Amino acid sequence: MNAQGSVSVVVVAVVACGSALAAGLAGVGQLLGAVAIASNAADAAALAAAPVTFRDFGSTGSPTDEARRFTTVNGSEIVTCTCPRNATYGARTVVVEGVVAVDVLGLYATQVSATSAAEFRPVVLLAAS
Repeated sequence: MNAQGSVSVVVVAVVACGSALAAGLAGVGQLLGAVAIASNAADAAALAAAPVTFRDFGSTGSPTDEARRFTTVNGSEIVTCTCPRNATYGARTVVVEGVVAVDVLGLYATQVSATSAAEFRPVVLLAAS
């Protein structure tokens, strides 16, 4: 085997390893992007739904519908919304879970979920008056 043939084999091996590394990093990037989308959507949904548990307003007057609207707008789908209505001035916590579908490099389809909670204290509304 001559020196040029040996160099060609090494170059092909280096290019193959570099391509595999780049593909792996791209896949990880896709997953991290989906995590960010799911997390942001769950945060927005929980914050939007929390005040609707106290008084009906928003698109339909339903805390769950408001959470669904915000997850959809932010590129996610709602899985669960623990959004109990409560007309008292006591504090309440809303928990929303959202999910984002991701197709990693066109080879592997999976879902990434995120959960977020928001606390709403209507008594603060009285103090502002």
